Amino acid sequence: MELKRELDGLVKEKDDIDALLASGEKQWKTIGWQIREVKKTFGPETKIGKRRTSFADAPEIGDFDMTEAMVEREPLTIVVSQKGWIRALKGHVPDLSALQFRGDDALRISFFSETTAKILVLATDGRVYTLDASKLPGGRGFGDPIRLMADIDEGAEIVTVWPYRPGTKLLMATTEGRGFVVPTEDVAANTRKGRQVLNVDAKHKALLAAPVEGDHVAIIGLNRKLLVFPLDQIPEMSRGKGVRLQRYKEGGMSDAKIFKLDEGLTWLDTSSRTWTVSQADLKDWIGNRGEAGRLPPKGFPKTNMFGG
Repeated sequence: MELKRELDGLVKEKDDIDALLASGEKQWKTIGWQIREVKKTFGPETKIGKRRTSFADAPEIGDFDMTEAMVEREPLTIVVSQKGWIRALKGHVPDLSALQFRGDDALRISFFSETTAKILVLATDGRVYTLDASKLPGGRGFGDPIRLMADIDEGAEIVTVWPYRPGTKLLMATTEGRGFVVPTEDVAANTRKGRQVLNVDAKHKALLAAPVEGDHVAIIGLNRKLLVFPLDQIPEMSRGKGVRLQRYKEGGMSDAKIFKLDEGLTWLDTSSRTWTVSQADLKDWIGNRGEAGRLPPKGFPKTNMFGG
C-alpha cells in the first residue's frame, strides 16, 4: 500500500511537470508565484531580509607597497650625519666611535630601529617626510643624502630625524616660540613630498619635534630665559602655526623638552653629565604658557640646550 501511494504521487507529479512544460502560461504563473513566496520570506521588511549594513564613502588609503609586507624584521641602527646623509647599520650598535664620515662631516643623530619601521624627517619649512628603514643604504659606505629620498625644498634644511612610533604624540615648535601637540600618525606621509605640519613664515623656521613623555614643558629661549608650565596648556592640532609657548623681547626659542614634574627637570652639560632639579627647586620657574621665564638654575649649559 505504501509503495502504491508513492507511485500515485510520482505519477501526479509527472503529469503536473508535463503540463507545465506544455504550457507557457502555466510556466509564467508558476514563476510569479515563486517570486511572491521569495519576497514574503526574504523581503526588505522581513527579519531575515532586512539590510544589516549601510552605504558610505570608501575610506582614503595610501598606496600599499606589497614589498613592505615581505620585509623580514631585523634590528637596525640609523645614523644621520651633520650634512644630512643617512645609512642603516645592521643590528643595534651602541658604540659608533669608529664610524667614518665623508670629508669634514660628522655624526648628528643615531637611534635603534628595525627594517619594518618608518623614519620621520622634519625640515625647517615645517614639512615632515617619511622614509622606509628597509630602503635606506647600508652601513658599508657613507650612506646617501636624505634629499635623494624626499622632495625637500632647496631653501629648507633638515632639523631632526626620529623613528616613527604610532600611538605617540609630539610637541612641534618653531624658532618663533609657537607650537602645538600633534599625534604622530598625523605627521606621517605616503609620498616623497611629505606633509606640511608646521606653518612658518619667511622670518622663522621649524625648530623641534619633541616626544610627549610627561606632564610639564620646559622651554629655554635664546635670551637664556627658562619657563616651565603644564603640558595641558598646549592644544592638540593636526597642523597649523600653533600657540605662543614663551614670550621674547628679542631672539626666539632655543630648545624644549617634556618631562614629569615629580621626577624633576634633567639636562646634560657639556661634559655629558646629568643634572637634575627637583620639583620643589623648580617653583621659581613654574608659570603659565606664554610667559617670559627667568634665568635657568646653576649648571644649565651655555648652549641653551637640554641635551640627551
